Amino acid sequence: MNSMKKRQRRATITALIFILPFFILFTIFTIYPVIQGIWVSLNKWNLMGCQKFVGLENYEKMFSDAKFWTTLKNTCFFTVITAPLIVVVSLVFALLANRPVRYKKFLRIAYYVPGVLSVSVGSFIAQYTFAPYRGLINGILTSMGLITTATEPQWFQRPELAWTVVVIMTVWWTCGFPMLMYLSALQDISPELMEAASVDGANARQKLFRITLPLLKPTIYLVAMLQIIASFKVFGQIRLITNGGPGNSTKSLVMYIYEAAFDKNKMGYSAAMSYALFIIIAVCVMIQMKLQKGDE
Repeated sequence: MNSMKKRQRRATITALIFILPFFILFTIFTIYPVIQGIWVSLNKWNLMGCQKFVGLENYEKMFSDAKFWTTLKNTCFFTVITAPLIVVVSLVFALLANRPVRYKKFLRIAYYVPGVLSVSVGSFIAQYTFAPYRGLINGILTSMGLITTATEPQWFQRPELAWTVVVIMTVWWTCGFPMLMYLSALQDISPELMEAASVDGANARQKLFRITLPLLKPTIYLVAMLQIIASFKVFGQIRLITNGGPGNSTKSLVMYIYEAAFDKNKMGYSAAMSYALFIIIAVCVMIQMKLQKGDE
C-alpha cells in the first residue's frame, strides 16, 4: 500500500515538473497581462507620465462615447454578415472538395491558398480588384457593357459598397482553414453509412440533410464560434482597405481601441474598451455553447 502511494506521489511530482514550465510562461505572458490590463483600465495613463487612479471613470466615459457605440455597431454588423457567410461558404467548399473526382486535390489547394496570404497582401489585392477605372471588377463590368466610365461604382466612397469589398475580401481570405476543418470531419463519416443509405433508397439530398449535416454539427458550431470571435476582433483588412471610411462607417471597435491607445495615448480608456469587447465576445460564446448543448 505504501509503495502504491509512493508511486502515485512520484507520478504527481513528475507531472507537476512537466507542467511547471508551461504554467510559468502562461502566468507571465497571459495571466499577468490580463490582471495588469484590468489595473490599467482603472487609471488615466498616457505612457509619458505617472498613472492616475480614476476608478470606473474610463468605463463611465465609454458608455457616453458616441464613437464607441458607432464602432461597436459597425463591428456587430460585420460579424452578423461575415460569420454566417464563412460558415456556409467554407462548408460548400468542403463538400465540393470531398467529392470523388479527379481534380479534388486541385480544389482543396485552390480553396486553401488565399488563407496563406497575409492580411496586407489580401487587402492589397482587394484594393486593386475593386479600384475604380483600373480595377478588375469595374473592367469586367465595363467590357460586358453593364456600366460605363461615367457610371462606374466608386467602391470606397459609399458605405454599403465599402462594406461589400471588406466582406468579400474577408470571406475569400478566411474560408481556407474552416474548409479544412469541415473536410476532416467529412472524412470521418463512415462510407458504410452512406452505402447503407443508398441501399435504403436515399438520394443525394436526403443523405446531405439527414446524415452529413447532422454529423457535422459539432464542427459547424466550432467554426461558428471561431468566426464570431475573429469577426469581433477584425482590424487589419478594414484598416488597410478603407481605413474606417468613408467617414467612420466601416471603422471597427478594435480600430477605435488602437487609435485611442496609440494615436491619442489614452491607454486606460483603450484598456476599458478592450475589456468591454472581451465581455461581449464571452457572452456570445456562452450563448452559442448553451445553444449547442441544448441541440445535442
